[in-house]
Amino acid sequence: MGLGPCEVSPVGARWFSAVCAVLLVVAVSACGAEPVAETAPGASGAAQPAALVVKVDNAAAARPHTGIGSADVVYVEPVEGGLTRLAAVYWNALPEVVGPVRSARETDVELLAQYGTPVLAFSGSAPELVPLLDEARLTKASPQDVGDAYVRDESKRAPHNLYVHPPRLPKPETGAGATVLQYGPAPPGGRPATNWSVTFQRAAFDLSWSAGWAISLDGTPLVSTDSGPVQAASVVVQRVPTRTGRFVEDASGTVSPVVVTIGSGAAVVLRDGVAFDATWSRPTAADPTRFTTADGTELPLAPGRAWVFLVPA
Repeated sequence: MGLGPCEVSPVGARWFSAVCAVLLVVAVSACGAEPVAETAPGASGAAQPAALVVKVDNAAAARPHTGIGSADVVYVEPVEGGLTRLAAVYWNALPEVVGPVRSARETDVELLAQYGTPVLAFSGSAPELVPLLDEARLTKASPQDVGDAYVRDESKRAPHNLYVHPPRLPKPETGAGATVLQYGPAPPGGRPATNWSVTFQRAAFDLSWSAGWAISLDGTPLVSTDSGPVQAASVVVQRVPTRTGRFVEDASGTVSPVVVTIGSGAAVVLRDGVAFDATWSRPTAADPTRFTTADGTELPLAPGRAWVFLVPA
């Protein structure tokens, strides 16, 4: 699908965005990062707002991204070949464009069940996954469902050039009974941490604290073309079991791992320049994910945007 006569490519001024992003990185490094906006849905006991989720390509050819700097939560999922893919979750202000958009994975069905009935924007899926998506408690919003919400940037090569206009998607109607992630003051304890690394087979993330966690990927600051360097108020490194997927996910026959997000396991919560060793728990698909310290004290995230790395245990 090409650009319409009145549409501007989401990365049509790509060279200008890249220059601006570099200048903004330099400015942030020299002057200190801007505080991350407080976008949490509320403290413990609050309801989870209805959410839109966009599956975002994270291969090198897909960068720089567009629209991820506005996400309230970003999940980093392992996929086939040791690569990663992003699930960007929005419930506050929607960006005009998000992408590049890629396909759904089996992991998403279980992960997103805690958000009530979210809208899921994705490029497609393996045919065998379609029945699972049809049965899942979510609203599908692929190009086959909402064709006029999507556009291809012809300056980039497929499949890394599909973008979505979130305002054109169906509005999510039902959130969850409780916030998926809790936000609030930090408990006592933890240890100072201004730098942290998260490594997947073929993706290396570096985090640097300065009034927010600046995120780099494979040695380069992660930027969003519409908003500049990507930051988070909190970062969670959640160690998760995986199992072999039931479906072939790419043309070479490589099967994507399936992340298990129901149960419990080890985690590290990074907030306020402090690292907290934690345990994550989620008893059922409908339950939110909770984090606690070694003595069982609730460990909320800092108000603001969050990144959650789902790292194979």
